[in-house]
Amino acid sequence: MSPISKLSITSTIRLATGYDMPMIGFGVYQNYNASVSTLEAFRAGYRLIDTAQVYRNEKDVGQAVRESGIERSQVFVVTKCVSKTHGYESTKKGIEESLKVLGIGYIDLFLIHDPFSGKERRLETYKALLEGKSEGKIRSVGVSNFNIKHIEELREAGYELPAVNQIELHPFCQQKPIVKYCRENNIVVQAYCPIVRGKMDHPVINELATKYSRDPAQILIRWSMQHGYVPLPKSEKTERILSNIDVFGFELDETDMHALDGLDRGKEGAVSWNPVDVD
Repeated sequence: MSPISKLSITSTIRLATGYDMPMIGFGVYQNYNASVSTLEAFRAGYRLIDTAQVYRNEKDVGQAVRESGIERSQVFVVTKCVSKTHGYESTKKGIEESLKVLGIGYIDLFLIHDPFSGKERRLETYKALLEGKSEGKIRSVGVSNFNIKHIEELREAGYELPAVNQIELHPFCQQKPIVKYCRENNIVVQAYCPIVRGKMDHPVINELATKYSRDPAQILIRWSMQHGYVPLPKSEKTERILSNIDVFGFELDETDMHALDGLDRGKEGAVSWNPVDVD
């Protein structure tokens, strides 16, 4: 097996910016009681929390970080700015607003949430985020839902490449060209919808769940991690929060990894917005 299969709950991945990011995160999209579930996640062992300005729960996430009793340096918080807020000045303002609402001193990773705003505004937004990084307000800057052409725009403009690209990623939607490009350019891939929004009833997944005495979600999360992705499962249910991080006591063998790899349906397999092909 690849060394990436040897994972523990404290496993991290080094970003190009020099910071270590946990190998599994907790997503809070559509979570309107996020302080409670985030505290549950902290108790379960998660240390990466993925929020966004548009989720309207940055305040709850920040509250949970402060109430957790965990040292700030041991928690990795991600937030994002959606396209309707893109632009240089609006992004600068948004950084300040997120810092104030979160109340945790700095943001570990700030992502451009999507590429819908167009090339000019994407570049303005990225410039503002990089300035936030140089000012110590943000530790790492990344993107989400970016295809190769969107990232190449940043290179052509003379900017450093993003530390992370967060994309929809699971066995049915593997985004192979984007993943290959990111690996070649030292861009870490975060995987949202890693458990296919619960649409896991497939014979291959069910057979592996039986074989390993695990539930289907654990099989999918383990597949993601063994590929070197950083999955971001989400749930408000305590039992699911616990089980989704209980993925370190087993390894999928090479044959079973290949079986899951064979489920790829390309973009037709997407279950989310996956706007990687916008201009």
